[in-house]
Amino acid sequence: MKMKCLSCKEMIEKNGSKFPCPKCKVEIARCNKCKKLSVQYKCKCGFEGP
Repeated sequence: MKMKCLSCKEMIEKNGSKFPCPKCKVEIARCNKCKKLSVQYKCKCGFEGP
């Protein structure tokens, strides 16, 4: 299943990471570029991460 990076909104093909939000456990997807550059993201529950 394709997902969008929460930071840049680009579609993630196979390179990227998915993990549960520490606060609400909803799955968060990030592309390798945003993860490497520590681009900030914000979950719908309000949790923010690097």
